[in-house]
Amino acid sequence: MRRKVAIVGTGHSIYGVRNDVNLPELAYESIKEAVDEAKIGLDDIDLVVVGNVGGWSSEYLPAIVINEYADLAGKSTFRIEAACATGSAAIKTAVDAIASGEADIALVVGVEKMNESLTPVVVEFIGRSGNYFWEFQNFGLTFPGYYALYATYYMFNYGVKEEDLCLIAVKNHHYASMNPKAHFQRKITVDECMKSRYIAWPLKLYDSCPISDGSASIILASEEIATKITDTPIWIEAIGSASDTSNITRRKDFTGLYAARKAASEAYKKARLDPGEITRHLDLAEVHDCFTIAEIMAYEDLGFAKRGEGVKLIREGQTYIGGLIPVNLSGGLKAKGHPIAATGVGMAVEIARQLWNKIERGRQAPIKNGRGLAHNVGGTGHYAYVTIYSLTKPRG
Repeated sequence: MRRKVAIVGTGHSIYGVRNDVNLPELAYESIKEAVDEAKIGLDDIDLVVVGNVGGWSSEYLPAIVINEYADLAGKSTFRIEAACATGSAAIKTAVDAIASGEADIALVVGVEKMNESLTPVVVEFIGRSGNYFWEFQNFGLTFPGYYALYATYYMFNYGVKEEDLCLIAVKNHHYASMNPKAHFQRKITVDECMKSRYIAWPLKLYDSCPISDGSASIILASEEIATKITDTPIWIEAIGSASDTSNITRRKDFTGLYAARKAASEAYKKARLDPGEITRHLDLAEVHDCFTIAEIMAYEDLGFAKRGEGVKLIREGQTYIGGLIPVNLSGGLKAKGHPIAATGVGMAVEIARQLWNKIERGRQAPIKNGRGLAHNVGGTGHYAYVTIYSLTKPRG
């Protein structure tokens, strides 16, 4: 029988261009916060799971270097990679280890130092993460290019305008302006967004997430230990995961992501939540808005809106606090930043702190249901993880 697993500690570095630290120092910023919050000793940790995509940073064996710097050398450890969904994949790996009895307490850290490489190098590395021989080598597709294809197809089918996409950017910058850990801590207007230069039409600079450095960490524990550490553990209620084809031309739908829909369906089934009324069960969601179009597609893939109607949520302000379902109160990837492997773990940190009512004034969601959702996508929909976090211990 699988054991129940909960978050008992969280940590989050400042995201941005972090030339002031090296990779292990950056990782340690969030590790120390998480360990201190959980009030445990390093000797209590059985397993360290490090999420890191790398390639753009200098360390070839990041898990080992990070463990040594954090005085965790000797622990069972390994590195996880699932493109932009690496953080969530690392969390699932640690959850499964605890649930199976292989560990009692695990540290999960996601970290990237992307700005150790020049921007063209990072863009190339990320572009290679699609389908290298067919899409990247033959056609030179970059990640902005991939999501521009989604955006143009979506706009053609549902009458969405560039201004609608900019509404996503405005919302996420609004909340990032109140987040002291965010890469971009300032508000923008639709006009500023519309005047920003094109990266890949119709996506502009302000439709795109930045190249960020950062780390995020969580301490996970079995039920027996978690309830001794804290009166308010954040339970891992359900995790749904799925994948899709490497080559996007082999996919049947370009207005959403099949892997995200499948992962959401699996998570809802495990948590015994009604997919048709999912917003009624949630207090907030953190979704993978690497580009503004991705957030709108996420609304629909997660069942917050019907196909083609996700844009109505942002037009009507329904994804702000006070609306149907607050989304990306951290600022999202768009404005908080996207240090690739840190993203999924950072979502977990944000949701846990929201459920604990430990968020800065102005971006704290009202907590009524005691439940939040994280939607983390890797590649162009190659991987997807949907994780449901709850103040209530899962049934069964």
